[in-house]
Amino acid sequence: MEITTLTDIYAATCELQRDAAMMYKKNGAWAKITVPEFRDTVRWLSTGLRVLGVKPGDRVAILSENRPEWTMGDFAILCAGAVTVPVYPTLLPHQIEYVLKDSNSVLVLCSTEEQMKKILEIKPHCPSVHNILVCDPPPRLPDGVMTFEQMVESGKKEEAVSGRARFDELRTSRKPDDLATLVYTSGTTGDPKGAMLTHGNIGSNVNCVTKVLKLQQGWIALSILPLSHILERTADFAYLSMGGTVAYAENVNKVRDNLQEVKPDVFAAVPRLFEKMRMGVMDGIAAKPPVLQKISHWALKVAAERLPYRVDPAKSMPLGLAVRSKIAEKLVFSKIMERLGGRVKYVLSGGAPLSPELAAFFIGAGLEILEGYGLTETSPVIAVNTPDRRRIGSVGPLIPGVEVKIAEDGEILTRGPHVMKGYWNKPEATAQAIDPDGWFHTGDIGELDKDGFLKITDRKKDIIINAYGKNIAPQPLENDLKSSPYIATPVILGDRRKFLTALLIPNFEKLERDVAAQGVVWKSREELVSNPKVQAIFQSEIDKFNKNLDRQEKIRRFTILPNDFTIDNDEITPSLKVKRKVIDKKYKDVIDAMYIDENVEEEKERARA
Repeated sequence: MEITTLTDIYAATCELQRDAAMMYKKNGAWAKITVPEFRDTVRWLSTGLRVLGVKPGDRVAILSENRPEWTMGDFAILCAGAVTVPVYPTLLPHQIEYVLKDSNSVLVLCSTEEQMKKILEIKPHCPSVHNILVCDPPPRLPDGVMTFEQMVESGKKEEAVSGRARFDELRTSRKPDDLATLVYTSGTTGDPKGAMLTHGNIGSNVNCVTKVLKLQQGWIALSILPLSHILERTADFAYLSMGGTVAYAENVNKVRDNLQEVKPDVFAAVPRLFEKMRMGVMDGIAAKPPVLQKISHWALKVAAERLPYRVDPAKSMPLGLAVRSKIAEKLVFSKIMERLGGRVKYVLSGGAPLSPELAAFFIGAGLEILEGYGLTETSPVIAVNTPDRRRIGSVGPLIPGVEVKIAEDGEILTRGPHVMKGYWNKPEATAQAIDPDGWFHTGDIGELDKDGFLKITDRKKDIIINAYGKNIAPQPLENDLKSSPYIATPVILGDRRKFLTALLIPNFEKLERDVAAQGVVWKSREELVSNPKVQAIFQSEIDKFNKNLDRQEKIRRFTILPNDFTIDNDEITPSLKVKRKVIDKKYKDVIDAMYIDENVEEEKERARA
C-alpha cells in the first residue's frame, strides 16, 4: 500500500502476516511479539493515553533504549493524533530537561527505573510533564508514575466499555502535513533544535526507500542504532511496512552476539560501528598462528583487488583473480560473513562518510554496504546507493521525488517532500536553514556527477582555513587516519594556524596487546600513551599518512589522548559525532602546546621543503 501517513504504516503492519512483528531478548532467549499482539497493544495503549488526557497535537516524549515498547509507544502516540518526541537515553538529566521544556511534553514514556529517576529529578522544573510511564518498573512505584502494562490495561478496559470507534477516527484523521514528531538535532554547536517532521515527510521517505532498496516481506532486521536517531526510526518503519520483523539489539556491546543469534537479512549502522567490527576482525587475525595470519592478510588484499568487480557486476573479473577470490571466500571471507550472522543481504550505512578502507575491507569481503546520505531535517534520506546502482566514494543517486542542487560555494541544497516544516519555536533558525524557494541548506559540501551520484566532500562548518587562507577539509583526512589499526578517533586541528596538528585516540585493545609483547609495562593509560615506544608507533603511522600529502595538509604534531571521547563528557553527540567546539575548548592547553613554537616549526619545514 502507498504510505501517506505514519498511521498507514501501523495499518500495513497489522495486515501483513509474518512469524513475528518484533523480537527482543528476554531472560537470555529471543522472544516474539506476534502481529495480533502488536496490533492490540498499540490500540489499547493509544486509547489509554487518550483516557489519561493526551490530546491531538500534544507532545509525548520517549526516553528509552531500543525495545518493542519504544516502537509500539510511538505508534500509539501517533494514532492518538499526538506528536512523538524521541529523547536519547544517554542524555544527562539537564539535557533531557531542555528537550522536555522546549517541546512542552505532557508525558514521558521511560524504559527503566534508571531513566525514570532522571525524569523524577527534573520533573519539578518541567511544568508541562503531568505523567510518567515506565516499562520496567521498580518494586514500588513513585507517585505520578504508571507502568506501561497498566496503561495498556486501562485502554483495554476503556475499549470494552466504549468501543474502538474513537481510536479508528483519530488514526484515520491524520493527514500528510500533520506534525508527527519533533526530532532534536544532536547539537554539535549550541542547544539542540527540534526538527518538525510531518507524517508526509517520513512517509515519503519510507515509500522511496522500500522501493529502491527492494525490502522483502519476511526479512529480519536487527535494530542497532538508537531509535532516537531518525535513520533507525525511518528504517524500522520501512521494515515493518513491508512485512519484515524487527529484532532489537540488546545494546552496542552485544551487537556481535545478537548478529549471530538473530541472523538478520538487513540492518542499518554508522561507519564507527563498521570500524569497530573491522578492528575486531583484525584483532582476531593478529591472535592467530603466523601461517593463518599470512593467509588472512593475503585474502584481504584479494578483497581490495576484487572490489571494483563486486560493485559493478558488468565488469568481468579476470580468471586469475576469480580463482583467488574463490579460495579467499572459502578460507577467510565466509568466516567474516559468519560473524555477521551469515545471511545479510545488505547493510545501510549513514551518519558519516564510509572510508575507502572500510569499503574495500567489507564490500571486498562480501558484505554489501549501501552508503546513503541525509539529515534529521530531511527525514532523513536524500540519496542512497542501491543493490542495482552504486558507486564507491559516493552516497548514491537521489531517491525519487528529491531535488538537489549545488550552491556556488559547494553547499548541497535539497528540496522536496522530505524536508521538515522547520525548527520548533525557532523561526530565525528555520529561515536560515530553508530559503524562500524551499531549498534546505544542508551545511555539507559536495558534488553531483554526470551520472547523478552525489558525493560528500566535507562539512561546511568544519572546513579549516589555515593561516595562509587555504581551505582544508578535515573529514577526508580523518577518514584516512582511521585506516590505521592503531587510531580509533582522530581530530585534525589547524584553523587560522600555520600547520595541522591532531588529537589521536588509540585503538587501545590492539595498542596494549602489541606494546605488551614488546615488553612495555604501564600503570595507567596516561603512562602508556607517553611511553617512547608508543610515541614511535604513532609517529610511524603519521609519517605514512603524510607521505603523499600536500605540505599544508601534513600533520606536523600530534597528541595521544589517554581516554576516548564520551557522551557523558559532552565530547561527542548521541549519534557519535565529535563536538569540535567542545574539544577545542576542553583541550585548549593541549592544543596550544602543539603550537608553542609555531613560527620556528614553520621555518624549519620551509627549509626542508
